[in-house]
Amino acid sequence: MSKLTSAADAAARIRDGSVVTVSSSSALGCPDLVLAAIGARFDADGHPRDLTTIHPIAAGDMYGVKGVDHIAKDGLLARILGGSYPSGPSSKPMPEIWKMVVENRVAAYNVPSGILFDMNRDAAANRPGVLTKVGLETFVDPIREGCAMNAAGAASPIVSRVEFGGDTWLHFPNIIPNVAILRATTADEHGNLTYEHEGAYLGGLEQAICVRNHGGLVIAQVSRMTKRGSLRPHDVRVPGHLVDLVVIDPDQKQTCETHYDPAISGQIMRPWHSFTLAEHGVEKIIARRAAMELRPGMTANLGFGISAIVPRILLEEGQPEAVTWAIEQGAVGGMPLTGFAFGCASNADAFVPSPQQFIYFQGGGFDVSFLSFLEVDAEGNVNVSKLGKKPYLTAGCGGFVDITSGAKKIVFSGWFEAGAQIDLTPEGIKVVTPGKFTKMVEAVEHVTFSGKRARALGQDVLYITERCVIRLGETGLIATEIMPGIDPARDIVAASGGRVQIAPDAITLPLSLLADTPMGWGK
Repeated sequence: MSKLTSAADAAARIRDGSVVTVSSSSALGCPDLVLAAIGARFDADGHPRDLTTIHPIAAGDMYGVKGVDHIAKDGLLARILGGSYPSGPSSKPMPEIWKMVVENRVAAYNVPSGILFDMNRDAAANRPGVLTKVGLETFVDPIREGCAMNAAGAASPIVSRVEFGGDTWLHFPNIIPNVAILRATTADEHGNLTYEHEGAYLGGLEQAICVRNHGGLVIAQVSRMTKRGSLRPHDVRVPGHLVDLVVIDPDQKQTCETHYDPAISGQIMRPWHSFTLAEHGVEKIIARRAAMELRPGMTANLGFGISAIVPRILLEEGQPEAVTWAIEQGAVGGMPLTGFAFGCASNADAFVPSPQQFIYFQGGGFDVSFLSFLEVDAEGNVNVSKLGKKPYLTAGCGGFVDITSGAKKIVFSGWFEAGAQIDLTPEGIKVVTPGKFTKMVEAVEHVTFSGKRARALGQDVLYITERCVIRLGETGLIATEIMPGIDPARDIVAASGGRVQIAPDAITLPLSLLADTPMGWGK
């Protein structure tokens, strides 16, 4: 019997009250046609109702792929667990899912992406939920928000603190999905799935196994179908016995701005000179100083924001392959992409399924992580996951908590102040106009990274800004390196309200860091 069906028919098979796990990463791998069909069915006949949806990484974005916004409707969506959520600039309208969250119209949770992948695995094997140290003493911990994003979420806790084996853990009981919505490139008549045009495998296999083991419904959206037996067995990432229905969308995109780029899916290799270098400016200087923490042969994790520029620094230095990059969507090596295509890489050495990538991250096997910050407080806590005034400016925590929980070394990058006018002069960096407010606050709005726990674990933590390099010390934030041209007393201590102090042996960084020429990395 053929598994091929329409998106409308697939949506009609989803029952009221279902728990739906969705494989996606913003626009990358998003089964948008199926999600749109669910929303259209609800508009037409009021079903399915009261869904719980699980998104290990965000479904959709704010740039043309609606994703979860198709189903962000009162009555349809009752509860949502997301590693991240659609995000974008304040100039764009707030996504519908964010309106539901901030207006308390859906029970909402921001759960670290790796934990959500772990939940699929443990529910599939009928183990008693996820037991983890990831998120201790952060907003994930019930001593703080327990992942809840609003009052409706807080009213139904999903995590507890437990003692086991003489130690403290976080326990996430099983939430068992009975529908999985995946996306791949090709399906054969049996439902075997290959991913040859995708920029990542994400977690589709684990999600399908979990749902199949509990007798549920697995829906796969693909761009094309082929005859059974025509796919190479080694290319099949999700075998057909796990797939119930196949929906074809010939127009699905790799990312929101890319219909198909063979370099993203590893089918061709781009010349290194074809990649754009980082534009010269303040953020490039921050990324340059971050790159100084690297050594040839290292493996480094990479996050969104200023940190995403670091590979372009090594590219400009003529050493694009000196470091192996590993990103949460699964690409290993190559050149991680920026902007709308972040989460993809060209010229990758390999694509690892996201659940396995997160096992690597949670265990701290890499050398260093480059991440960004929204704000840092006097205890060294970092917030990247919540902005009360403009919530959709941040996607949530994503894999940030999984990565920082086990990292040996973490390099955070960001602006010291918001809205400051900074000039690059022959003498160094000049603060022409102070910012609207400092990013070095008394207490962060959301603890995505715990300075206290980092000190207890002995993690090496740096915060790199356009004014200085700050280290997490036993007594707080200590600036150990000063950017040339910066007045430490005025531009750092006073500008931070005294929260950042200057080390007695602080050094001034060389002016060569500001030059519009390669800085000689690795020499």
